[in-house]
Amino acid sequence: MKSYIVLLTVSLAVFTSCEEKAEKPKVIYEAEQKTPEVSYQKIDSTEINIADLPIKFNGTNYLIHPVGNVRIYNTGSTRSGSSKVNNQVSYKISNYSTPEITGFITNIMFQHKDSLDLRPLTTNKMQISSINYLDELALKTNKQLLVYTLVDVDTNKDGRYDDNDIKTLYLSNINGTKFTKLTPTYHELLDWQVIDDKLYFRSIEDINKNGEFDSEDAVHYSFVNLLRDQWKPEAYNPLK
Repeated sequence: MKSYIVLLTVSLAVFTSCEEKAEKPKVIYEAEQKTPEVSYQKIDSTEINIADLPIKFNGTNYLIHPVGNVRIYNTGSTRSGSSKVNNQVSYKISNYSTPEITGFITNIMFQHKDSLDLRPLTTNKMQISSINYLDELALKTNKQLLVYTLVDVDTNKDGRYDDNDIKTLYLSNINGTKFTKLTPTYHELLDWQVIDDKLYFRSIEDINKNGEFDSEDAVHYSFVNLLRDQWKPEAYNPLK
């Protein structure tokens, strides 16, 4: 009997270990696809979206309307005398603390403060987690730019755009024009910062194509000159 219990315990431990190892990778590559290409999905026109009230960064002339979906939360509790789960609905898309907007943002509508016309940031499906206004750069150079961290592809193919997909880095003018991707295809953004007129960032590449980012993969260092007409990332190596 004791032997049976020990065997059962070991079996459960192995089963649990296998379940943990079966965690879905961050990237799933197509079979025999040595050089994967990004396939951007268009926004589904049938989806029901809402927008937050507009945000205007100090010293700019454009209103920013964060767009997203109504979110339903399960509180984990039940109503008194009922087995029905108590859900809460959130109509808030973003949070603003100058010079940054964060949240669950699927798109942005831009509007000049003296106009009724609005234009979208993108026609592609995305999940924007943060938008940063480069206020110090604007004070020094009069160049007004926005930096975005977002998910633009369902890289793990689970049907959702979320933190389990690759995070990327984008840049645009204050009115949403010249929306430009800076991180290379299938590189995960690690972090970024602006010093003077340059934006520096690190990204990690899945060298062995196992769908996960680990110590065996390569970290890349890049910078972008923000004052140039074309925002072209340039590679450099601070370890040399």
